Amino acid sequence: MAGSTFGKYFTITTWGESHGKALGVVVDGCPAGLSLTESDIQAYLNRRKPGSTSISTPRKESDEVQILSGVFEGKTTGTPISLLVPNTSQRSGDYSEIASYYRPGHADYTFDEKYGFRDYRGGGRSSGRETIGRVASGAIAAKILKELGIEICAYTKSIGPVSIDINRFEKAAILETPTSMPDRTASLEAEAYLKECMANKDSSGGCIECVITGMPVGIGEPVFDKLNARLSAAITSIGAVKAVEFGDGFTVAQAKGSQNNDAFYADESGVHKKTNHAGGILGGMSDGDPITLRAYVKPTPSIFQEQETIGRDHDNRTVQIKGRHDPVIVPRAVVVVECMAALAVLDLVMANMTSRLDKMIDFYRK
Repeated sequence: MAGSTFGKYFTITTWGESHGKALGVVVDGCPAGLSLTESDIQAYLNRRKPGSTSISTPRKESDEVQILSGVFEGKTTGTPISLLVPNTSQRSGDYSEIASYYRPGHADYTFDEKYGFRDYRGGGRSSGRETIGRVASGAIAAKILKELGIEICAYTKSIGPVSIDINRFEKAAILETPTSMPDRTASLEAEAYLKECMANKDSSGGCIECVITGMPVGIGEPVFDKLNARLSAAITSIGAVKAVEFGDGFTVAQAKGSQNNDAFYADESGVHKKTNHAGGILGGMSDGDPITLRAYVKPTPSIFQEQETIGRDHDNRTVQIKGRHDPVIVPRAVVVVECMAALAVLDLVMANMTSRLDKMIDFYRK
């Protein structure tokens, strides 16, 4: 199976299955000298672990990370960092029935057609638990970026019909509400909506917004490795994400150039834009303004209503899925979006170090 590695300079390779013994990631390209402990990574994993709120799956996992290599006396050594998270609450029997049919909205059918074989226990590599490796490695990337003055903040913008009010934005609420919304009033409304969904054996989708601040101008390459292209690839590689937009996003299709263009001006502090319709990216490169992107997440496909499908024998049938499932993916995916953004940005920050000869001369002749 190819395609489990992301990045060119700061690379990660995730491994493991939802109901295997463990999951993890190998990180290569991390600079030596970064202060790193398991608690740095655990803080991020705690944001995505199951069973922590009334609107997440009842599956209980501590998701405790172990650093196996690449760190000595609290500092990264520059060698590959191997991270492991054991699975402790597998109930594979909940999934034995689905070996014979394909769940609507899941990768069961495509996996079988591609490989002729699949791990049906919770989806195997297609499970949301695969994102453990992304979050663990993204925590490291985020820590490096913070050393450079770059910070990434993601949060739930909407769940179903409930959207946050930017006038009630409270950053602390992202980590304190079960929805990961920065608006406590909207969070209560979203929780009520999700309870209705659960009562109807249904689920909900939503939108995650991510803001990247402190970016220097010029991060990203002007052709295939555009900053928005690499971020799009990173975010849409998350299984439940169906669309990504930057700045004004999809609404630019109805805008005029006079409305969409961001006017420049200069003052004693430097060059600025009067607006940020572009979302902080021009020509595939960061322009110095905050980068704003939004990821649109589909409803959890595992719902408890009867659904139509086919078996591996291609006979038509109806099914009613069992097991432990989130009524909404969005809150636990917030930190995944944040970490994938960190991985994409850091990789391009490293690539940018070779973009100008004068900067290379300055670096090596000091």
